[in-house]
Amino acid sequence: MSLPPAVEAALGAALGAEPVTDRPVGGGSINRAARVVLDDGREVFVKHHPDAPPGAFALEADGLRWLDVPGAPRVPAVLAVGDAPGARFLALEWVEDAGGGGAAAGEALGRGLAALHRAGAPGFGWERDNVIGPLPQANDPLPDWACFHAERRLLPMARAAVDAGGMTPAGAARVEAVAARLGDLGGPPEPPARLHGDLWGGNAMLGADGGPVVIDPAVYGGHREMDLAMMRLFGGFPPSAFAAYEEEHPLAPGHEDRWSCASSTRCWCMRRCSGRPTAPRPSASPGATPVRRAASRAARAAAARSRSSTPRSPRATCRASRGRCA
Repeated sequence: MSLPPAVEAALGAALGAEPVTDRPVGGGSINRAARVVLDDGREVFVKHHPDAPPGAFALEADGLRWLDVPGAPRVPAVLAVGDAPGARFLALEWVEDAGGGGAAAGEALGRGLAALHRAGAPGFGWERDNVIGPLPQANDPLPDWACFHAERRLLPMARAAVDAGGMTPAGAARVEAVAARLGDLGGPPEPPARLHGDLWGGNAMLGADGGPVVIDPAVYGGHREMDLAMMRLFGGFPPSAFAAYEEEHPLAPGHEDRWSCASSTRCWCMRRCSGRPTAPRPSASPGATPVRRAASRAARAAAARSRSSTPRSPRATCRASRGRCA
């Protein structure tokens, strides 16, 4: 058995069946994982790590349960959570990845994601903090999306990146400038959506029944375009997924520009939190960055829309320099 003895014993006690065989499988870049066969014939996916923080796997389990709403992409059923020192694990039903799927699978995912977002959230945030990959993710609710995205996402990540040596103070200042303008760049107000939070291609799969399955969430209530921006940024999703989503749950004009701004800025911060800055890429104008270029595109699009539409009611924005909403 590749499972640590303490995990093996705790798993058997929790599920009422003894592990018979296991085989290591991919479990992401942080945890270890195995496909385990029990003596009653069940197969389960077990994620574990000897140094997992207390409550880490319970958080993931709660996130999966929160995503389990009618019409949404399926999530693996949570079978057991272990939180004892040396035996921290998460046991889920085994989902066979059918692979492929093409346009039909993309359409099913798009429609399911629309249903998930429509399920909504109590507010912008979540009931507790969680993580996205190795990074902490604060979820204390704030009154609107612009404030939440600035104060709970962009600015903390920029500060962490500076502390880690992966971002210069000048780079953080650019992030602060974008954060302060989110009220204008973020599009029309929308109610909080129920978000997966980390929806790149590796966290979506096709089940044996042909339906979409999503895993490894970093959930919170937020703007629905964030999931779509993550999907577009990393690729791996067919055009039919976006087309079906748009048909099922139409997006406000200018969403492509907003996706670019949101995904570029947040990804830029996350990559630099490791303390390993990437080499700058050549740009069309001196001093340009992915953040600045994306924000400029979004700002131009927002300005064009405002000139051709009636004025919107004032919205709360964030004062990045003071770390509070105004």
